[in-house]
Amino acid sequence: MISRIDLMAVGQEGTIVKVTGEGKIRRRLFDMGLTPGTKVYLRKKAPLGDPLEITVRGYELSLRKDEAKYCEIEMPEERQ
Repeated sequence: MISRIDLMAVGQEGTIVKVTGEGKIRRRLFDMGLTPGTKVYLRKKAPLGDPLEITVRGYELSLRKDEAKYCEIEMPEERQ
């Protein structure tokens, strides 16, 4: 299932499949290690939903929802 980081629930994980956006924002996301093929885990959301804290490449990263919406992820299917 394809989604975005800003739409994940706390405790979910997925793999980045595409980074959209252009220019500075795309470069910033790549510089933070958010590249296709990277696994991400949503650790926390602030009470109002912004910012998000994710684990990526072994470190914790705080990300604004405006930035997180540019990262499309593939999440494993839920097992029943």
